[in-house]
Amino acid sequence: RPMPPRASAAANRAEAVTQRPSSHAVILDLDGTLLDTEAVDRRISPASAARVGFQFDDEFYLSLVGHNNADFEAALQRRFGPEFPLDVYKQHRIEMWQQQISERGIPIIPGTHELLDFLETEQLPFAIATSSYDYQAELKLRVTGLAPRIQHVITANDVAAPKPAPDIHLEAARRLGVAAERCIAVEDSDVGVRAAAAAGMVVLMVPNLKPPAADSLSAAHRILRTLHEVPATVRMIIRGRNA
Repeated sequence: RPMPPRASAAANRAEAVTQRPSSHAVILDLDGTLLDTEAVDRRISPASAARVGFQFDDEFYLSLVGHNNADFEAALQRRFGPEFPLDVYKQHRIEMWQQQISERGIPIIPGTHELLDFLETEQLPFAIATSSYDYQAELKLRVTGLAPRIQHVITANDVAAPKPAPDIHLEAARRLGVAAERCIAVEDSDVGVRAAAAAGMVVLMVPNLKPPAADSLSAAHRILRTLHEVPATVRMIIRGRNA
């Protein structure tokens, strides 16, 4: 899938990463992990529903964090029934997202650039593994200016089943040419942790909107407070495995 043009320096770094043999790789979630889109959507989704005369609370929204749009929309239909005007809701949601992007852009989670700097410096292969669709992921990466730094983006379009199925993570490992069990996944949601753990990866969870559920506490290798803690933790895992 073509991505926006990259600066030559970034392209050279990406080429160096793909050419350097590595026994480890890092798989990064996008929404809620690198980009604070979950916080934006937390406002936009209920506001869009309210425009068509339906209300849902924060608990309902948080129960669906980490799922893709299709799953979220299916949950709305189950909650409100066939009278819920899904097409009109989706149009309002698109309009509100466009307004957000034009007025405020998309916020980047603190520590994102430092994490990417670390991966490039260490020449660790990495990929984005997101339940967003192609066009959504590409728009977010372009608007935030991260596109030139990302070589591999695996989305819901690339697999049969999105998270919490392991398909997206397994496809990311396949493209990087690294065994899944040698991959370190960074996720913010319970859904993402379940997916990465099911793929057999070492999982680092950096919770965003809500605390980790009991199954995430048991499935994750570490629960971290911020992305700033990820580089040192990745380094420690790799050194431990190589020892």
